[in-house]
Amino acid sequence: MRIDMIISLVGFRGSGKSSVAPLLATRLGMKFVDVDQEIELRAQQTISEIFANQGEEYFRKLEAETIHVFYQSDNLIVATGGGAILNPQTQTLIQNSGPVVWLQADVQATVERILKDDHDGSPRPALTDLDFQQEVKTLLEQREPIYKAVSNIQIDTATQTPDQITDRIIQYLEVSHRGKQ
Repeated sequence: MRIDMIISLVGFRGSGKSSVAPLLATRLGMKFVDVDQEIELRAQQTISEIFANQGEEYFRKLEAETIHVFYQSDNLIVATGGGAILNPQTQTLIQNSGPVVWLQADVQATVERILKDDHDGSPRPALTDLDFQQEVKTLLEQREPIYKAVSNIQIDTATQTPDQITDRIIQYLEVSHRGKQ
């Protein structure tokens, strides 16, 4: 299947965007980009260092600029940052560029994945003064209506492997593509 558009993966950190994007790109013969990784490359700092040195506002500015650059292309899978959808201009850009897939998991699964990821690499910065589990719960509650509003499809990733999630996305794309013929 040839896709001449951008497919955006949105969702909270730990939802599976970075794991699913390369699988989906391989299966569809497309390129992929992980926005958080691109920000770290461009800034030559980890996200934690950006937050510590320049603050969240500066990070969100870099995030919006990075997204804008990549959304000028086509045939691309984009794993957005978890908070990318907080910017109204980014929301519009993502929605107007092609299908938006919301990868969603419950609080417990999200906490477990983030803690595992934080042990494997650079831990992500705290975004509130709350304890970690409460922060995840609070931010998920705040962001879920936005994820829902911008997405075309929601996939619960809590009990599925990246391969299963990729299969579900491809099934959705095939059905939606047939519906437009």
